Amino acid sequence: MNLALIGYGNVGKAFARLLARKHAQFPFRIVGVHTARHGTAMDARGLDVDPSFGPSAASIDEFLDRSGAEVVFELTPLNPSTGEPAMSHIRAAFARSMHVVTANKGPVAHAYAGLRDEALRAGVQFRFESTVMDGAPVFNLVRETLPGVEILGFAGVLNSTTNIVLEAMEAGRTLEEGVETARRLGIAETDVSYDLDGWDAAAKTAALANVLMDGRVTPLDVETRGIRRQTPEKLAELKAKGKTVRLVSRTHRGKEGLKMRVRAEVLDAADTLAAARGTSSFLLLETDLMGTLGVFENNPGVEQTAYGLFSDLVDIARVI
Repeated sequence: MNLALIGYGNVGKAFARLLARKHAQFPFRIVGVHTARHGTAMDARGLDVDPSFGPSAASIDEFLDRSGAEVVFELTPLNPSTGEPAMSHIRAAFARSMHVVTANKGPVAHAYAGLRDEALRAGVQFRFESTVMDGAPVFNLVRETLPGVEILGFAGVLNSTTNIVLEAMEAGRTLEEGVETARRLGIAETDVSYDLDGWDAAAKTAALANVLMDGRVTPLDVETRGIRRQTPEKLAELKAKGKTVRLVSRTHRGKEGLKMRVRAEVLDAADTLAAARGTSSFLLLETDLMGTLGVFENNPGVEQTAYGLFSDLVDIARVI
């Protein structure tokens, strides 16, 4: 299958390396890469992991038309306020009967139901496992292994950057030093305020609510408060008492609809969610038939996000 990538940052490059490593077993090839900074690269025979970029395609439409790809990967940075331009990129691919895989949570957080329906009308697949918890199976878990189960709510620690920053401050370092550590690890959002102020977590919360609970919400519907009020002194004091702070996402369905929030919470060190340290994430799903289920990933990096893209691609190849 021929693939086209919109965006080629850390995740895109890790995905290209994974494809090269697994090419003998899974002969996918990247035939086009389009970026805002470096230009456009195309080769029907397949591009190298480090492609030679030429002039930028005049538009996404032109890039997609020229690429000849069957599957498009939307890998541009998050815009939590609108989900654009990623949503328009995805719709342009659907209009050309191209399957879409995205690691950008914005479109799923803002317009999942509409995009899902557009994909159905176009007769193409739409996958997004890497939008929440990197490559850990969350959406695939519910879709493929929990028939008849209703998701009643969820709670999770879903933003790795805030874990890193809070742990740095807990050790007496500054917020800025924690941010630099997250950047070196390649996990911080391009605009780190999306992490610190809770918007990345809000987008993930909305995405989970939309897909798993038919929420039809946006990140703007999530009551959001980030971690900027935390200080090294406060965190050290809590640590001495056997407590810690994590940015926690919570959603449940009440009489008036979904109640969603993201905020820094004080947790007992023995709390399940407190186990999410470093780049780790933890998600607890409350269900009607299976009680509470947990999904945990231990210190993932961009390679695990790339694997989420890969698993979606293999899934598409199996069903078409």
